[in-house]
Amino acid sequence: MARLKVTQTRSEIGQKQNQRDTLRSLGLKRIGDVVVKDDKPEFRGMLRTVTHLISVEEVD
Repeated sequence: MARLKVTQTRSEIGQKQNQRDTLRSLGLKRIGDVVVKDDKPEFRGMLRTVTHLISVEEVD
């Protein structure tokens, strides 16, 4: 299964509550935080919600 490296690149300040909640559930708390997660449809939906706040890379 592929893994994705997600990095928070922008602040959650001024964003909608559901976007802030999504960042927290991904494990991102501040700019520069990085998490590595499995590539699943549920996870992809969460990423789609906050695409403007994160960057995503595929990790082997």
